[in-house]
Amino acid sequence: MPAAVMPPVPTVSDQEFTLTPADFERVRQLIYQRAGISLHAGKQAMVYSRLSRRLRETRHGGFSEYLQWLERATGPEAESEWQEFVNCLTTNLTAFFREEHHFHALVDDLRARASLMQGRPLRIWCNAASTGEEPYSLAMTVVETLGASAQVKLVCSDIDTKVLATAQRGVYSADARGLSPERLRRHFMRGTGANAGHIRIKPELARLIEFRPFNLMSTSWSALGEPFDIVFCRNVMIYFDNPTQRKVLERMHAQMKPGALLYVGHSENFTDSRDLFRLRGKTIYERV
Repeated sequence: MPAAVMPPVPTVSDQEFTLTPADFERVRQLIYQRAGISLHAGKQAMVYSRLSRRLRETRHGGFSEYLQWLERATGPEAESEWQEFVNCLTTNLTAFFREEHHFHALVDDLRARASLMQGRPLRIWCNAASTGEEPYSLAMTVVETLGASAQVKLVCSDIDTKVLATAQRGVYSADARGLSPERLRRHFMRGTGANAGHIRIKPELARLIEFRPFNLMSTSWSALGEPFDIVFCRNVMIYFDNPTQRKVLERMHAQMKPGALLYVGHSENFTDSRDLFRLRGKTIYERV
């Protein structure tokens, strides 16, 4: 019996488009300039997969042609495509109550700070809102700790406008990870009929949150409003190089109240910026 013939392994030439080393390097430069993201050299397959969709949508014949058009185009159409470019190359991994120890710590921090606010609203910023699981986890923690009438303002931002639209809808699969039966009952409405298998955030929880697009590379941080008491910036800095991290931390420091708290991702460490933030707990920093 003859041996089975294995199908040929696809090569670059078998692909719809060709991503040359020069094209890839240009993508790396552009996303760094636009969003501060440092793409390492092993991300060619990811770049090809995500940006090839934009080539089809915009009817460009190749990456070089698309990138050249992107850099030269002007007006609303160009700004819209720049946003699509950024949306394609950002990573949005999230879940309800991810890194759960932070939410246990937040309960104590909310109680301590609420007692000192003297009628002023407590301001919290989540600057990697993604599809909304983290913002709504924060809102649930606020309501469970301080009550539904708590004077708390949650500003939740992301550079990716598509995930923000999902967050604002507040609709998720009924089997979404991280939610206890009690939280499902208290904070969500279950879909029926055509919406069966889905859940929606209750309006009284959604009212606590203002979703807005924001690029951490922006120089208009004052547009965020009054300084914040608590900032969640988790698993964001891992995509920035050291100079970009420092620049963002300096701007964040200026947008926080003295003694405000910064919650970061489990793999992020800012001990090199002790002049700005001192470590207070497990991946929780206090503004100096």
